[in-house]
Amino acid sequence: MRFPQDVAYCIEALEGASYPTYAVGGCVRDHLMGLQPHDYDLCTAATPEQIQKVFSGHGMVLAGLKHGTVGVILSGGVVEITTFRTEEGYSDGRHPDHVRFVTSIQEDLARRDFTINAMAFSPTRGLVDPFGGNEDLERRILRAVGDPEKRFREDALRILRGVRFAVRFGLEPEEETKRAMDDLAGLMDGLARERVFDELCKLLPLVDAQDLIRYAPVILQPIHELGNAVGFDQRSPHHAYDLYTHIAHVTGAVPPDLALRWAALLHDVGKVPCFTLDENGRGHFRGHAKAGAALADQILHRLKAPTALRERVVRLVELHMTPLEPDRKILRRRLSKLGREDVELLLELQKADMGSKGTGDPEEREVFGQVRQILDQIYQEDACLTLRDLAVDGADLIALGYVPGKALGACLQRLLDQVVDEMLPNEKAALLAAARKGLEGR
Repeated sequence: MRFPQDVAYCIEALEGASYPTYAVGGCVRDHLMGLQPHDYDLCTAATPEQIQKVFSGHGMVLAGLKHGTVGVILSGGVVEITTFRTEEGYSDGRHPDHVRFVTSIQEDLARRDFTINAMAFSPTRGLVDPFGGNEDLERRILRAVGDPEKRFREDALRILRGVRFAVRFGLEPEEETKRAMDDLAGLMDGLARERVFDELCKLLPLVDAQDLIRYAPVILQPIHELGNAVGFDQRSPHHAYDLYTHIAHVTGAVPPDLALRWAALLHDVGKVPCFTLDENGRGHFRGHAKAGAALADQILHRLKAPTALRERVVRLVELHMTPLEPDRKILRRRLSKLGREDVELLLELQKADMGSKGTGDPEEREVFGQVRQILDQIYQEDACLTLRDLAVDGADLIALGYVPGKALGACLQRLLDQVVDEMLPNEKAALLAAARKGLEGR
């Protein structure tokens, strides 16, 4: 295992001072899987004070000192070094109440979450793998270190992390580990919402439909509004799947853009509250897009999602039943109102939605192909679709006699609408003439 220069320097410096030092955790796992590690965490027999003494000539980050972690500032960044430790008590469900420094790497590895993350490597001593993590990787097994219930009660986020590891690396959770993940998923309700959201954001771009179905007890725990979709019969000839299976297929079918994945997961969250049956026993979901947008907003508020992401997801959910028809004027209006990026995301969402009903209607694919062709033509034309693209601005209208204020803004918007609808060319003379008529007509 080869290390970046700064990491190798830290190992050599500590070893030179007679403190056994190892790379540990994810970097060892990734190396054994043939992947390029992105982060290198080191652990050592040296106490925090001894680490500081070895690197006294360098700047340090000491925010994690009470848990035994010292960050050494080097030319390539910060290398984090942690003293071998054991942990006791997790009253807040995340941080240990007590940390005890030890001199054994094996004791340190025993506190970690999964066997695949409980391995260490030393350039002089080789691989240390007391819990069979390497064998589990070879067998494609995800297994908790020791008692899985104890591991998950220490920090319930490990349950969601376990799903991410299983999905990302193609691992099969060992039976006891999987049972504990499902049984203890409710413990995640006590976690900080930011931590849960961050973990979901790492997971969603990785999943396919089967992942979402298999791990539904865990994934849906923080999103309880979707729980009633599982097994829900839509009573519709247009849907071969139950509601949650449809949602899972839509989410797995869209590109792994984060906002798009969230929108796909939540696009039908309003269906069950809006469900009605007609006299023929057929299900309807009138108004579910608007109701779903309100629920999506509520969910993402609760999870403390960033405002820009939340607003984009809510917008996509609200518009997912508003078709992007193969009509040039309609598409120009959509681009003007939503912007190119949101239109592209909406197109992907609608394609996945239509293609994930299990009915296989070929005409739907033809419509999306036509929409794609028209959008590409509009893009090639470099069309005027926003006020920023308009050939006149506020200063031009003021020169005509408009007074700054609502009337001026309304005139600019009216001119843009006419350009978007191709009723006016985006030429200064034509726009000023139209604006002058508006001024004369007041």
